[in-house]
Amino acid sequence: MTERPGRPEVVVVTGASSGIGLSAARAFAARGAWLVLASRSADRLAEVAALCLADGAAGAAVVATDVSDEQSAGALIDAAVAEHGRIDVVMHAATVMAYGTVEELPTEIFTTVVDTAIEGTFFVARAALAAFRSQHRGHLVVVNSLLGSIAAPQMGAYVVAKWGQAGLLRVLQLETRDEPGILVSSVSPGGVNTPIYSQAANVTGRSARPALPVDSPEKVAAAIVSCVDRRRARVSVGLANPLIVAGFRLLPRVYDALVTPLLHLASLTRRPGTEPSEGNVLKPQPAGEAEHGTWPGPLGLPRG
Repeated sequence: MTERPGRPEVVVVTGASSGIGLSAARAFAARGAWLVLASRSADRLAEVAALCLADGAAGAAVVATDVSDEQSAGALIDAAVAEHGRIDVVMHAATVMAYGTVEELPTEIFTTVVDTAIEGTFFVARAALAAFRSQHRGHLVVVNSLLGSIAAPQMGAYVVAKWGQAGLLRVLQLETRDEPGILVSSVSPGGVNTPIYSQAANVTGRSARPALPVDSPEKVAAAIVSCVDRRRARVSVGLANPLIVAGFRLLPRVYDALVTPLLHLASLTRRPGTEPSEGNVLKPQPAGEAEHGTWPGPLGLPRG
């Protein structure tokens, strides 16, 4: 969906206060879009809006939103339609993560990670698709994950969340075939240099970081914009993703033998971790929100 002369696209971005959501908001801002920015962190959103305006956005409104609440998600879409009369793109990136075995994770942490991804996507999608159907066009882009196609130990809550979200998106793609102007897309990155790992709930006693290779959030944002322009239904971001998915599906015994030691080597490190933490799962932590994490470069090595 390319920008029309004299008519900037209207883009709603959830999870806009940090990571991939923030990078995507800035990417759409750079091409002059009208933005409606959403996350749980109201104060942080004001800073993001100012940043997007400096990047070239035609306008940037903020709506504090908890996507796991149906009324909150609906109010976000209603506010965008009331302000602009239409929505061209809804880019849904809001998510939370947790580290710990299924046996170890507190029930509230596990269910909140799963509900944020599945119910949150459901609530945002229902509201967005209602608006799209009324205008007979629109594009819903949802950030899924490589972990929506594979499994990893000590990340069970996130794996369940992303597999469930992936299934929901496939159903939505089938159920919107009756409206050729409406498209539902999934963008699935591997490791990305964002604060989600340090913001995650963690009961493992190990420090978390993205698994190698690590891409920048700007790369994922560029893939999201390209997905909108080229109207692609499914996009994978990460050179190793196809190989990892193939190993999971075609060589399950080899995958199962290697995944735990590789996870400990590449993601849950031996560096001393903090005490068990709820992270930002149950409530936002604006001080920890940023566009980038602390693992720059293609090798994902920590600074210092």
